[in-house]
Amino acid sequence: MLIKPDPATLAGEAIIDLADLMDGLQERTGEWPGADTVDIVEGWLSRFSFAVTDDLTTQSSGRAWVLRQWDRHSDDVTLWSDEASALASLAQEVRSSWDDVAGTDGFPYRPPADDQTAVDLYYGPENNRGDAGYTLYPADISRHVRTPLNLSLSDAEACAAANSSAVFHPMEGPDDEGLPCIEIAGILVFAYLDADRGAVRVSVHLDTTDEQLIRADGTVPLQVEIEDATVFDNLTPPPAPAQPTGWKARFRRLTRRTALPGGGKCRQGG
Repeated sequence: MLIKPDPATLAGEAIIDLADLMDGLQERTGEWPGADTVDIVEGWLSRFSFAVTDDLTTQSSGRAWVLRQWDRHSDDVTLWSDEASALASLAQEVRSSWDDVAGTDGFPYRPPADDQTAVDLYYGPENNRGDAGYTLYPADISRHVRTPLNLSLSDAEACAAANSSAVFHPMEGPDDEGLPCIEIAGILVFAYLDADRGAVRVSVHLDTTDEQLIRADGTVPLQVEIEDATVFDNLTPPPAPAQPTGWKARFRRLTRRTALPGGGKCRQGG
């Protein structure tokens, strides 16, 4: 099975360049002299990195609130997506046990309506909770991610592996200066509500795109759709500059032949 290099990728472009260099050597010498071939291949290989590392990229894929509750009979840990939800669950359990303390040691007969107040009153100061207590704190959810070594938009398996590594970066709260974002293969896509413009905004940032997805012309193949309508499409790369033909091509060849080292020209005539 023959492999056809893709000129739209950096690796494919490099392979085609090597073929052109070797064809040029064949035309000049009628063969592939060993020393010349070594020089060409050595220079060509310098364009690649063959370093292999087992290091994995650690990504933060979100944040969870860790609620730990303990008493004489149990010690439970649960995870929550936000602090308010964890506190509401804890307050619900506190109210279900309120009859055990109602009217004693200054406890009111009915639990407070505010979740935090009910929890604080039930458990008391943190350093004086005895056999029953709780802790509630945020923790990042991390994972190790390895980008496919041969990531290509024409490889279904590599794309599926990259898609499964996508990370969502949520805002940590209303006061967070960041914006919700999804990250995949270095591409950042922000989707958020913009009160200043009164609109839903979607912003794509390509500055950190994985280099394996960048075409030879420096662009990233991109198609943007809204519902069933394509609003942006650069999948067809711009055509390469046309090569001169006819008298222009002959003139260019003549110029190259008559060029002297250092940029000078041959002088015609006597």
